[in-house]
Amino acid sequence: MSYTVLKKHKSFGGETIFCEHHSESTKTKMNFSAFLPKNIEEVESAVIWLSGLTCNEENFITKAGVQAHLAGTNTMVICPDTSPRGQNIPGEDDSYDFGSGASFYLNARTENYESSYQMYDYVVKDIVKLLREDFGIKKISIFGHSMGGHGALVCGIRDSDKFESVSAFSPIVNPVNCPWGQKAFKGYLGDDETKWKEYDAIELTKSGKKAKSKILIDQGTADEFLEKELLTQKFEEVCGEGVADINYREGYDHSYYFISTFLKGHIEFHLSHLE
Repeated sequence: MSYTVLKKHKSFGGETIFCEHHSESTKTKMNFSAFLPKNIEEVESAVIWLSGLTCNEENFITKAGVQAHLAGTNTMVICPDTSPRGQNIPGEDDSYDFGSGASFYLNARTENYESSYQMYDYVVKDIVKLLREDFGIKKISIFGHSMGGHGALVCGIRDSDKFESVSAFSPIVNPVNCPWGQKAFKGYLGDDETKWKEYDAIELTKSGKKAKSKILIDQGTADEFLEKELLTQKFEEVCGEGVADINYREGYDHSYYFISTFLKGHIEFHLSHLE
C-alpha cells in the first residue's frame, strides 16, 4: 500500500477515509480523502473530485453528501488536496487565489513553483496510478467545482483516454480571459501566453480536443463570479451541440448548497459511464 490512512469513519455502509501519500509529481507529501461504498476488493470504478480555491481534501467529502449517492454501488470517490502545502515559497500564502490551495491544476514552469506545483501530473498520473494499483480501479471519471471544475474539464479534454466522463459545477472555463486565471497563469506559467492555452477548456476545445463523452455542467444564475470569472456562456458558444450539456440553475449561487442540490444528477451521469 502506497498510502497511509490517517483517520476513517463508517458511513452509509462503507468507509470515509483520510489519507496521505508521497507524490512522485510534486515530490511532497499529499493528502486525499475517499469514500469506499464497499470493501476495497469489491470497488471497480472511481470518480475523482477536484475542489476549488481555498479548499483542501476535506471540503467536498464533508459537505456535499456524496456518500449517500454512492452507497451500494461499486464506485468510489477520491478527493485530492488542491495544492502542495508548506513549501515555504515567498508569497505562497499571501492570497486566497494563488499558491496554497490555489494550484489551478497545472504544471508550473516558473522559478520556485516548478519544483513542486506539478498538479496536472499529480492528478492524471499519480492519482490515476494510485487508483489503479492500490484500489484496483478499472474505470475512472472526473468532476469538480470552480477552480476544480476548470481542472476537471482540462484533464478530461487533454487526457480523454483516461476518463470515461467529465462534469463540473461552476467551472472557470476560460482562465486566460478572467482575473483569477490571468493572475495564476502568469505566476505559475510565466509571460508566454501561448503556454496558458494548454490549460484552458475553451482554447483546448477550439483546437479540436474533446472529452470522451458529452460534458455535463451545472451553473447557478445567482453565482457572484459568473460574469467576471467563470464565463460559462463563452464555453456554450464555443462548444455548440454535442459537446456539453449546460444547465443554468435559477437563483443558485457558488456554494456547497448549490453543489449538494444537484450532486445526485452528476453521480448518476458518471455511473452511467462507469458501471
